[in-house]
Amino acid sequence: MTYTNFTLATDTDGIALITWDMPDRSMNVFTEEVMEELDRIADAVVVDAAIKGAVITSGKDTFSGGADLTMLKRMLTLFQEKKAKDPEAATKLLFDNVGLMTGLFRKIETCGKPWVSAINGTCMGGAFEMSLACHGRVAADGEKVTMALPEVKVGIFPGAGGTQRVMRLADPQAGLEMLTTGKSLSPQKAKQMNLIHQVVAPDQLIETAKGMIKAGLKPVAPWDEKGFKLPGGPVYSAAGANLWPPAIAILRRETFGNYPAASAILKCAYEGLLVPIDTGLRIEQRYFTEILQTKEAAAMIRSLFVSLQELNKGARRPAEVPATKFTKIGVLGAGFMGAGIAYVTAKAGIPVVLLDRDMELAEKGKAHSDTLVSDAIKKGRAKPEDKEKLLSLITPTADYAALDGCDLIVEAVFEDSAVKKGATEQAEAVLKPAAVFASNTSTIPITSLAQNSKRPKNFVGIHFFSPVDKMMLVEIIMGKKTGDKALATAIDYVRAIKKTPIVVNDTRGFYVNRCVLRYMSEAFQMLIEGVPPAMIENAAKMAGMPVGPLALTDETAIDLAQKIMKQTIRDLGEKAVDKEQFALINNLVDKHGRFGRKNAKGFYDYPPKPAKKKLWPGLKDLYKQQDPDGIDVEELKQRFLYVIAIEAARVMEEGIVTDPREADVGSILAFGFAPFTGGTLSYIDGIGAKNFVKRAKELQKKYGPQFKAPKLLQQMADAGETFYGRFDPYKTGEAKKAA
Repeated sequence: MTYTNFTLATDTDGIALITWDMPDRSMNVFTEEVMEELDRIADAVVVDAAIKGAVITSGKDTFSGGADLTMLKRMLTLFQEKKAKDPEAATKLLFDNVGLMTGLFRKIETCGKPWVSAINGTCMGGAFEMSLACHGRVAADGEKVTMALPEVKVGIFPGAGGTQRVMRLADPQAGLEMLTTGKSLSPQKAKQMNLIHQVVAPDQLIETAKGMIKAGLKPVAPWDEKGFKLPGGPVYSAAGANLWPPAIAILRRETFGNYPAASAILKCAYEGLLVPIDTGLRIEQRYFTEILQTKEAAAMIRSLFVSLQELNKGARRPAEVPATKFTKIGVLGAGFMGAGIAYVTAKAGIPVVLLDRDMELAEKGKAHSDTLVSDAIKKGRAKPEDKEKLLSLITPTADYAALDGCDLIVEAVFEDSAVKKGATEQAEAVLKPAAVFASNTSTIPITSLAQNSKRPKNFVGIHFFSPVDKMMLVEIIMGKKTGDKALATAIDYVRAIKKTPIVVNDTRGFYVNRCVLRYMSEAFQMLIEGVPPAMIENAAKMAGMPVGPLALTDETAIDLAQKIMKQTIRDLGEKAVDKEQFALINNLVDKHGRFGRKNAKGFYDYPPKPAKKKLWPGLKDLYKQQDPDGIDVEELKQRFLYVIAIEAARVMEEGIVTDPREADVGSILAFGFAPFTGGTLSYIDGIGAKNFVKRAKELQKKYGPQFKAPKLLQQMADAGETFYGRFDPYKTGEAKKAA
């Protein structure tokens, strides 16, 4: 029997080696076809008397990325179509479809012959759930070998037995942490948690897996044997009483109830451990069916899986431009930002020239990479030989002639037009004609900077976020004369350094900073109103933001906020900045010397470690404080999300961002906009434009013009449109509908 996605070969010992290797895919994933073939293989293994057991492994460098979430998307589309006619039948169909993978894995687990999963690389989601259903699990020892059940990160949870088998194998506290965070495990950590049996050298993986079967591996899961005991003891026990109430409280503290899937994990685990495995799997199937129907799951799957993958693959890249293979990249400016850019470039294996005005500064910039890779080695995320290789790719210099031969220059010098002009002219003097010049400016329009270039078509913005090594988003800014070659090269570079690109047209603050400044500004307004600072920070976190706006201002620096306000007044006039907010910032900087984290004094005080930061007590003396009991916390939460979402809609109206995927993914990756909403525009779509505009008008009347809905939103409300309908990113042939 032949298969499209698998090969099956039986050796002289009667052990079947099942190799998963999907054609035309860089990574194995579960699709309908894969599941159907694996089901037939399971039957073949059972009926063939010559087969004593089976080892399943991958023919690729990775094991599997898990289930193809576009399969879930198809299931949900079918559900929505049938729901309109017969809701009960539609739910039953969804429930049955959800159970197909669960049933397949249970079939393997109870087939009567031993199965061993030989994990040779990344093993995620459904693939790890399949491995947990095997009777033996062996992983190769290597830094690229990781295991995880990351579904909670995209609004769902491990619904093919993950919540049941993990909690029957691992210490319950460690199991819950793994399931509710989606964290990846090294082979050693997985073995420590009792989730795999052995960790071996890669070249011994298959032989070890086969050896388990030869040694008489039982074809029965522990929970199917009489007398099985849970590793943490019964739910109703002293140990259980010490685990479950705190676990519920911790989850509430971490998620504020914004993530239904995380809550469902606790319910599945708790209820499932009270009953036999088959009933537990049924409970899990029920909750998974319920979670799939939530708007949070739909929004997160679309933005954090489908759209993110599409953007990472270059969805906005001009298709007709040949791909750029980078042989040498130049970075101008070896400060914190430039040094970080050099690090991620070298980490991607690309030679980089790091230039500053003298060798001492350039060497200092290279030392930043030394520090980062040394820290990674200490944490076990890199090896000593990686350090030598990475540092050998960075050439510090003070001589512009060293830029000769660069395919791309990334300018990250001081945020001053004159300094950038000089750097551009000196670099272009030695660059080859086809090279692309990119500025990392965060405030100066690209069109303005391109005037310094002799080749504005090859001039583009590449805006990184700090710290560069950790932030996954990069804004690519198109100047008025930026050509397709420059855009394609910029996207190729961002993909090469494994970050996510979004394309933004030129404007002050681009996209991300415009939204972030609204977030901070609303917090300043609340302070002026007398809202207690702790309520401001907590309300923002309850709304789903990872960092409170006052803490975020401290990180970016209060004196920087002052500089931005002053520059805005110079460029646009005094009415462009709120007078009271400007006075607040001036008071903090000029009178109290509070610049933010950098001088350990901002909205927070930063005592020496290990003491934690705390809000500056003097904040409450700046304005008369309101009675906390009289403040509507839900309204505070809404104000933060609405003011950011309205700015995102305004950016779409102005044509600065043209693809809703980029607005959504960008808002989550850059500043953590409430991920459970799917992003700024998905947040509006989820509420509905009509309801959103109605509420925005109420907030505008009460708090000010920052809540005025742009004309685009009013038009959408009147027409009953959504952003993903009006600005359909998948339209081909016809132009997208204009705002």
